[in-house]
Parts: sequence; C-alpha cells; structure tokens
Amino acid sequence: MDPLAYLAQLGGVARTSQFLSAGYSRREVARLARVAFQPRRGILALPDCRPEFLAALQHNARVSCASAAGHYGLWLRNPPARHHLACTHGHGRGFIRHRTVRFEGPAELPVAAVEDVVLHALGCLAPPASTAIATSALRLLGVPLELLKAELTADRSGTARRVLQDLDLRAESIVEVDTQHLLRANGIGYDAQVYLPGIGRVDFLLEGFLIVEVDGFAFHSNRKALRRDLQRNNAAALSGFASLHYMPEDIWFEPERVLAEIRAVLAEGPRHTRQASSS
Repeated sequence: MDPLAYLAQLGGVARTSQFLSAGYSRREVARLARVAFQPRRGILALPDCRPEFLAALQHNARVSCASAAGHYGLWLRNPPARHHLACTHGHGRGFIRHRTVRFEGPAELPVAAVEDVVLHALGCLAPPASTAIATSALRLLGVPLELLKAELTADRSGTARRVLQDLDLRAESIVEVDTQHLLRANGIGYDAQVYLPGIGRVDFLLEGFLIVEVDGFAFHSNRKALRRDLQRNNAAALSGFASLHYMPEDIWFEPERVLAEIRAVLAEGPRHTRQASSS
C-alpha cells in the first residue's frame, strides 16, 4: 500500500516508527514527510487527520471515553468539547485524563480497548450519556456485563456501579435510553418492548394502558411504514389503550412538555375506568 494511503487509513496521523514496523523504508517515510506535517518529532500527520488521534499521539495516550464512542459506533448524542485520553503518566494538559488502563487497545490505532472506553465513560459521564455508551457496548459489541462489574470493585467506583445497576438493555436506540432515563428520573414506572396482541411490540407501556412510542427519524420513510403505524394506532385505540408518540427531539429538547403530557394521560386513567365513573 502507498505510504500516504496507509497514513490515511490510520486516521491521518501515525508515528514514524509505525511505518518502519509495517515494512516501509526510511526513504519512503522521508518522502511522506514532504506532504505531511510533523506536530512533534516522530509523528506524521495530514491536515485533515482525526484530531483526537493527533492529541493521543502527542500526549503518548489513547483516545477513550466520549472521544472514542464514535470509533466503536457507541451511542453518544453530544461529542465532547475536550479530548478524553487514557494514559498512565501525569504529563500534558488541555484534555480529560483517564489514568486507569486495564485492557490492550487496537494495535495500529491510538484508541483504548472498548472495555476501557465503557469503564471510563461510566465513571466520567453523567447519565444518560454513560448509560447509552454502556448499553450500546453490551448490545452491539457484546461486552460482558459481568466483566464490567468485576472491574468496578474499588470504593471509588460507586458511581459507575450505580450506572450499571440502572442499565435496561431493552433499549434499542439512544433515544430509548434517554426516554428510560427521563421516566425513571421523574418517578414514572414503565415496561419496555412489550408485545400487545393485535397491536404488536410497543416501546413503552405505562400503568398497563398508556403506550408511549419514540419514533426514529426514518420511521416513516415510506408509505408502507406510515400505513403500518396508523393501523397500530387504530388497533391500540380500539383495544382501549391510550397512545402518545414522540420524535427524538421531543425527548431531548422538550422533556418537560413530554412529562406533562404523560402525567396528564396517566391522571385520567384507563378509558374503561373513566366510562364506569361517568355512568
């Protein structure tokens, strides 16, 4: 592979020693240095390199926590304002430091192992961001829950252990994690991913009669999907269920309105109860 293509494959930044270990000659590395820049001795970078990778190499660290979520495809809504780096030394400033490194990361990239990424997030980020990263790691990448628990036995790991205890792996997206957190934080009990005969599976069922669905951005991407959803709504109404539907931005940007609407419907109670009281 051409050295420039190899550098691009590495995120646009790498140590010169990595090129030599990969079999490139010193002459090839020297030629590459003419088109790349050297942020510090022994490092080559392209202008459009991944900034978190560059920061990691400059500080002899690995990208972790929120900064590594995108690399592993973990759920994170807001990218961090500062780089999160894992390193065992105490040098360097301008980034959020994670000092404990438990697992071996990828050989070619300056990224912490996904297990460390999750453990750092559990102790660093507030829910639901930490919850979303952990849930997606378990659901999408198969990170064992028991492994995470086994690594969080120290006294200072109490916050991370509490986040693990609140994980609800029934969530199938980041917005469902955020909805779980919104309901739980406000004392509203729920059941998730419930199958209702004649209706199908619903995202949330509250007090046995209120269906709450959180639709993704592409939920009604075609007419067939829209028709299926309308039929589900009709079936729910005919079966006596109340139903509320929300988009992700409702959960994220108008949580108080969502809570007010849910509480209003719950206060009214099931339809058959209202009918009995009025007769």
